[in-house]
Amino acid sequence: MKRHVLSVVAVVGVLLAGCASTPRPANAPQGPTTIKISLPGLKPAFAQSDIAVAQANGFFAQQQLTVQVQGLSAGTATLQSVIAGDSDIGGSSVEPVLGTAAAAGLVVIGSYADRLPVVLETPSAIADPGDLKGKNLGIQSVGAFREIMTRAVYQSAHLTPGDVHYVSVADTGYVGYLLTHKIDSAVLQQEQSIDAEARDSGLHALTDLYQLWPDYIYGTYFVKSSWLASHRDVAIRFLTAITQAHRFIYGHRAIVVPQIATATGYPAAEIDKTYTRLVEQNGVFPVNQGLDPERFTFTLACMRQIGGLLPNGLPDLDRVIDRSLMDTVVTHLGGPLTGDSRWH
Repeated sequence: MKRHVLSVVAVVGVLLAGCASTPRPANAPQGPTTIKISLPGLKPAFAQSDIAVAQANGFFAQQQLTVQVQGLSAGTATLQSVIAGDSDIGGSSVEPVLGTAAAAGLVVIGSYADRLPVVLETPSAIADPGDLKGKNLGIQSVGAFREIMTRAVYQSAHLTPGDVHYVSVADTGYVGYLLTHKIDSAVLQQEQSIDAEARDSGLHALTDLYQLWPDYIYGTYFVKSSWLASHRDVAIRFLTAITQAHRFIYGHRAIVVPQIATATGYPAAEIDKTYTRLVEQNGVFPVNQGLDPERFTFTLACMRQIGGLLPNGLPDLDRVIDRSLMDTVVTHLGGPLTGDSRWH
């Protein structure tokens, strides 16, 4: 990927300005606040590591926030948690959020990674998407994120669901099923792909989903509109710490790699390789608003193409996405970061 090269002095100056301790919004309550966040997956992925980085580097403390995190089986489970009031803020891939936001009263307020961070991993004998015909493809359930990404790959070869066989796999079982040849493909996070190939050199990344769909939105933070109405200041404080973490990740590789390794449970060497792919090359973490209308429009078009993902019809993006919170956050952090093609 083509990258704009900055002078070391310019980069460091911009990053330090973005990561410095900043005042909380003027309407923020005095005193500490505790919030509960639900994330998809029983352990955070690299692409969901912003909370761990914000925690480790004191950004939540600066905002007087205590953040409790629970990992759930899938994005649909985080939606249920937020709707039920068990969590204040949820994280999920975009599909179930856009599919149910209007009907459930949900609002997207930010993004943890707005570029796709996953690959479709297969044995090396599968050389192109057309070779998936007749193969056993690991998914969690039809309509869940990994199945959607799997379908995107084989549909690129003009295959249909009738041309493949789905095998249901638990959230933590994909790499094990690949290594024991119970499945012929799985959508893996980049760190999972690196780890799987370290264990079996016969595996490879057939398709990098970011390369297939570079304009597709990945991960969103969302809340109930009723919660947001009475906790807007809390949401802004949370998003401020998250944005500080994103900016910190780009400029402090040596610090964040071991922090992310601890959070994800992967060896630091594998997380360092993942950093190269997701941060240096693809720039998956937004440092500014991160809620690009054109990317959401593209994502909706892909969801319609896949089919079955919008049971309530096309949502009104202006109603289910509140960009004003992130606009406030970026203003309080000194304005947008510019000068690097990865920054968005």
